[in-house]
Amino acid sequence: MNPAPRLSRLLLLLVSLSLPLVGAAGCGSETPASPALTPLESASPTPLQPADSEATATPPPPGALQNLLLLSLTEGGYAHLYAYSPEILPLTRLTADPWDDLSPALSPDGQWVAYASRRNGYWDLYALNLQTGQVNRLTDTPAYDGAPSWSPDGQWIVYETLVGDSLDIYVRSVTDPAQSPLPVSEGPAMDTSPVWSPLGRQVAFVSNRSGDPEIWLADLDRVGEERFTNLSRSPNSVESHPVWSPDGSRLAWGSTSLETGLSGIYVWDSRQPNAAPRWIGSGDWPVWRGEGQILTRLPAANQTFLTAYAADNGALTLPPVLLPGALRGLAALPSLAWPLPPALQQAAAASLPPLYLPAITPAPNVPAGRANLVRLQGVDAPYPQLHDMADESFQALRARLAADSGWDVLGNLENAFVPLTIPLEPGRGEDWLYTGRAFSLNPVLLNAGWMVAVREDIGPQTYWRVYLRTRAQDGSQGQPLTQIPWDFSLRYRGDPSAYEAGGALMSAVPGGYWLDLTSLAAQYGWERLPALANWRSYFGGARFNEFAFTQGLDWRSAMLELYPPEALVTPTVVIPPTRTPTRTPRGYQTPTLTRTPTPRPTFTP
Repeated sequence: MNPAPRLSRLLLLLVSLSLPLVGAAGCGSETPASPALTPLESASPTPLQPADSEATATPPPPGALQNLLLLSLTEGGYAHLYAYSPEILPLTRLTADPWDDLSPALSPDGQWVAYASRRNGYWDLYALNLQTGQVNRLTDTPAYDGAPSWSPDGQWIVYETLVGDSLDIYVRSVTDPAQSPLPVSEGPAMDTSPVWSPLGRQVAFVSNRSGDPEIWLADLDRVGEERFTNLSRSPNSVESHPVWSPDGSRLAWGSTSLETGLSGIYVWDSRQPNAAPRWIGSGDWPVWRGEGQILTRLPAANQTFLTAYAADNGALTLPPVLLPGALRGLAALPSLAWPLPPALQQAAAASLPPLYLPAITPAPNVPAGRANLVRLQGVDAPYPQLHDMADESFQALRARLAADSGWDVLGNLENAFVPLTIPLEPGRGEDWLYTGRAFSLNPVLLNAGWMVAVREDIGPQTYWRVYLRTRAQDGSQGQPLTQIPWDFSLRYRGDPSAYEAGGALMSAVPGGYWLDLTSLAAQYGWERLPALANWRSYFGGARFNEFAFTQGLDWRSAMLELYPPEALVTPTVVIPPTRTPTRTPRGYQTPTLTRTPTPRPTFTP
């Protein structure tokens, strides 16, 4: 299933222009009430000082707000929960604590938000009451629990949990925590992202039990392998993030083609189960706004956008809207009472501390108007230096990575600053390493199994998402992987197709806990770079390990902060003609035969 190219090119163009536009709204739906939950001790948010915020700059008038969204966005080094509407409500923070809150899911009565959080040091499930700000704990295990979804009656939740080295789907009671969780799926397959059907007896999820991540349906009235049905049946693509329509008749999900790298939203109709899923538009993380509109994430290289389509014909109803951070969760919020309760107002007005503070270090030997290079203490690299505007961010990122992963990954680099007189590999003449605003990780980490790279094709270019294996594998660091990494080493194992493709997907998702370095580095201002056009035949051209601190500059402008314009002029090499002052020796030659004149006889008179 390949996305239609015309609309994909249009959306990519809109994304490249970064159009912050808005469009039409969808419609909400009413659902039955869910039972009350047992309060959690010490559930109030951490007190933070209020500050001016865009999220609260123009609050709407009092009353019930309709057709909103629940988002988990990265800000201030962590992922927080937000309420948002492109039309009526700016981004409004609901949580503001120094830990990650992911994957929000709204209860059927619209009062509770279930989500995954690391507030106790391990990944567990919690529920936030939107009426009071009360937080309740739903699970308490050292293993990872995430991606919750409510049953239609609000009595149960289905979620993913790490069992051994694979993710499985479990169901547990919300009202009776003493009940043991019940497995929906078990085995070596990676089963993730479960969503409970509004009709009650079906759970859709993502599984690689067929070899590739596809959309499967679990019938709770059956047991064994008869319980599961493959809905997507698309071996040449990777599916993700299924979501039911409010009436439970349709299921939407994201699909990324392994051949083109384009991502699209597909809709399967349960009333026509044998019909092929219908393509709606570009994107990879859908959510229904009523029955008539599908809103989705539209990924870019180093940015995230939201857009929306009409569910019936795929017409664009919301041009791409730029989000201020990476998206870590998306759900519909049909209604929200406004103003918020005091506990949530405190989170909305909280002032998050900066991740780092830039400082300029004066140097007497630097010409006026030029930037200084600062030496990186404790970093092993050929030239351990960075631009004066980038060193504080680098050191802050280094300390954060060491704390979150358990080891100093940035203490040993392949490269940091590279002098202009040092030539890099062919094709990298204008590399950001020359500007002092980039660094490249040691590629040995890839061979040692401490780092993996997930391929992400965005438009015509290839990017990589880098994950680090955490030192602690007890659930206190990182998260389980749900994406299949790229295996560069397959190009050297005698397979012609893998050699020409520059490798291939790994046969399985690596187990254990991993840290998303790419997402964390982006919060500190470090952007990933696209692979060179020759990356399939040239390993260094992949550039999966290089990150740049551009601050909106192009390469030449960044270079002019260190060098005069004359240093960037590349002279044309002219080879002058040479004179040969002596005869060029040609080696020994056989003398040429010459004709000797024969003397004639003379007569004497």
